[in-house]
Amino acid sequence: MKAKTSWVLVADGSRARIVRDLGMDAAAEDRPDDLVYEIDHKQLREIMADKPGRGFASEGARRSAMEYRSDPVQEQEAEFAGTLLEELERRHAASEFERLAIVAEPRMLGTLRRKLPSALRAAVVKEVPKDLTKLPARELREALAALDIMPSRLG
Repeated sequence: MKAKTSWVLVADGSRARIVRDLGMDAAAEDRPDDLVYEIDHKQLREIMADKPGRGFASEGARRSAMEYRSDPVQEQEAEFAGTLLEELERRHAASEFERLAIVAEPRMLGTLRRKLPSALRAAVVKEVPKDLTKLPARELREALAALDIMPSRLG
């Protein structure tokens, strides 16, 4: 019987790595099988550099400052999460993996949970609220092993 293929999504609001070959030796340096995604994550002060503008009152000549209707940083992170999930959903439909573990910064994990399509939800075997995106490849695999996410435990 063929072992089930397990992938791990490691993400925060602007970076993600999909670890596809969990069976590789943790000491190996080169990770050609990992998929890496990164967006140009802007700070709130950069996004909100332009003032939202001014509006006129419904009567009279008074003007007042307009408010932002949402948090631009969270919108950017939600869009990034959607992009990651679309990619994973496409690859899951192509039978590239059967099981998925998600290790993400807590706010990003919440965003991913809200947006998770039902087909992928069924494939998720573990969720860990932890930010490991800044770790080098070797340390990342060691951390994943310590979290009990290696294939011998999954498949």
